[in-house]
Amino acid sequence: MPVPGRSAPGDGQGGQGPWLWTLSGTFCLCLELLLDQVGQLQGHPQCLDYRPPFRPALHLEFCSHYESFGCCDRRKDQHIARRYHSIMGYLDPQGQELCGGYIRDILCQECSPDTAHLYDTENPRTPLRNLPDQDYCFPNVLRDGHLTRRLGAVARGRRGCLRLCLAEVANGLRNPVCMAHAGDGTHRAFVAEQVGVVWVYLPDGSRLERPFLDLRNVVLTTPWIGDERGFLGLAFHPRFRQNRKFYIYYSCLGRGKVEKIRISQMKASRADPNRANPASERVILEIEELASNHNGGQLLFGLDGYLYIFTGDGGQAGDPFGEFGNAQNKSSLLGKVLRIDVNGAGTEGRRYRVPPDNPFVSEPGAHPAVYAYGIRNVWRCAVDRGDPVTHRGRGRIFCGDVGQNRFEEVNIIVKGGNYGWRAKEGFECYDEKLCRNASLDDIPPIFAYDHEVGKSVTGGYVYRGCQSPNLNGLYIFGDFMSGQLMALKEDRKTKKWKKQDICLGTTESCAFPGLVSTHSKFIISFAEDEAGELYFLATSYPSAYAPRGSIYKLVDPSRRAPPGKCKYKPVPVGTKSKRVPFRPLAKTVLELLKEQSEKAARKLPSVTSASRPDPASSEKGSSKKPASPTRSRKLFRGPGAEKGA
Repeated sequence: MPVPGRSAPGDGQGGQGPWLWTLSGTFCLCLELLLDQVGQLQGHPQCLDYRPPFRPALHLEFCSHYESFGCCDRRKDQHIARRYHSIMGYLDPQGQELCGGYIRDILCQECSPDTAHLYDTENPRTPLRNLPDQDYCFPNVLRDGHLTRRLGAVARGRRGCLRLCLAEVANGLRNPVCMAHAGDGTHRAFVAEQVGVVWVYLPDGSRLERPFLDLRNVVLTTPWIGDERGFLGLAFHPRFRQNRKFYIYYSCLGRGKVEKIRISQMKASRADPNRANPASERVILEIEELASNHNGGQLLFGLDGYLYIFTGDGGQAGDPFGEFGNAQNKSSLLGKVLRIDVNGAGTEGRRYRVPPDNPFVSEPGAHPAVYAYGIRNVWRCAVDRGDPVTHRGRGRIFCGDVGQNRFEEVNIIVKGGNYGWRAKEGFECYDEKLCRNASLDDIPPIFAYDHEVGKSVTGGYVYRGCQSPNLNGLYIFGDFMSGQLMALKEDRKTKKWKKQDICLGTTESCAFPGLVSTHSKFIISFAEDEAGELYFLATSYPSAYAPRGSIYKLVDPSRRAPPGKCKYKPVPVGTKSKRVPFRPLAKTVLELLKEQSEKAARKLPSVTSASRPDPASSEKGSSKKPASPTRSRKLFRGPGAEKGA
């Protein structure tokens, strides 16, 4: 048999005989037809390693057309180049000229952002097809719907929908109200339950058996659905690594069984950094609650090093307290954003200092700790880390403010700002008299939505992590009641924020190890880990005593950072408590697809059942004869039956 690229006896053309022309021409024609089909794919971006595409850190020498967005780094690009030159060594100059470009294009498809669709790795029900394959040269292949319908088919979400996937990282929690990190390089996550227990989760996903903090004996809450009281906030001092200080916000009973909000300082144990010292609590501030709802609950440190405290308006409905309500009354600490210096004691018996540049320090009758007002019931705020390159947006404070009857708000908090409540709800008037007051001078929300979308906003974060570059700059938040995830994107020219719905990816886009496409309905809170990746905390049954809460990580399946860019090395931390490994409860998309495939297989008729005669027909003396085994087999021939397979 002639060997490609070598002389064949008697061809008189140095090995370039008609057989080689036919082989090269046919081969290249097949490649051209195949690449034409590849060019028509419209799947979502995904790589062969089940992760999103990325922008490589270094220039690609061989598959250079994928260096702005694809699935190859420099090392893989060089590996593909070596494979190409190895293949070309088997072709003569004519074959190299005819097919070299096509072969290069096919090999570089491994770098394509759509390579998972090209090789059908996403769908476990479709076997991998090797390229090139002589079967692709059969003239009817490209007209075979059973084959071509699998190439690039993807279900699309709602128009304009940002499609994300989820990874379950924790479960079995009792209304997880917040998750915080200590900023000490250990990359631990501290997860607080409404009942007053704080758990430590380590970077490997395990949880420590003994809690970091247990305040169930003092935290006020009940198992009733809708009880807003409880352990509500947690923040770590910017210098926690040095001073071991952290701050908590919870509901409690004071003297005479008066309900109060308590903000306290505590310290982690010297002997065990994963345990709080229960004797270290130092109450910084207590505020009497006039009702059992609208308790606020957010604590955070700004870039200025001050502690920000976000309180509710005192409860009931419509802020009925006084002529203007608590939120518009600057002498009240309710319905406010407070800003204090916790690094020392102040005057008038206060266990904190008032920053000298607080906006109402010199205003008669105003409480000096007030930083902003006109708040109804802020639920979850976050500080923007800023763009990782330009630092744009750094330090902005975003908050979700729960509305009354009609609208939910998202606000950016600024010094001295009046956010309208109870004069306004969203962009519209709530109290007509106050709304018409010329001195109101309120700051409108950056976004508001009505109660057809959801009825209780849960504030989120601006994504500034490393793993999902396409999400950079998006403010991601949700609604507790509807379970809807949403995102806001700022138009830099108009300074307006535009909403984009988030829908969870289809089975195709999330069909990778560890990913899920559903979550518990009630979105309680959002969180950011030490590396800047985003999570949300949700439950299927919103009772403070029900262990039905889970934590989900947000994953963008469309693009990832270059391999190695997002790696970090956590600072080691000793553990004296047993580690409890994470056991997922949610079924992954791959598991669900497997179940569907097995269920469908069970419904298929078997050869035995098909060939069995109908007893009823036999009893009636039917003249029809039962099908013979040979005839039955013909009914269920598989591929290759005609070849005697």
